[in-house]
Amino acid sequence: MPYINRQERLKVDQQINKLIDKICFEQAGKAGLLNYTITRLMHGVYHLDNPSYEKINSAIGVLECAKQELYRKKAAPYEEEKIQEW
Repeated sequence: MPYINRQERLKVDQQINKLIDKICFEQAGKAGLLNYTITRLMHGVYHLDNPSYEKINSAIGVLECAKQELYRKKAAPYEEEKIQEW
């Protein structure tokens, strides 16, 4: 998880939690809904309707770092646990 200060997190967490509840409410198509949501956020934040190399590079960088953080914090420890069980 990016290490932003508590005040910054508090500004967005309430809205993010509502979005999570909405996505999790859907039983079918969660992955598609999440992908759509992330795509819309990236388009909105980086104004990708008017693309430039800098905008696209920044958006992909954010996605890549989020992917790596998820792997580091969740996937790698899970894999290590499963190796120990094996």
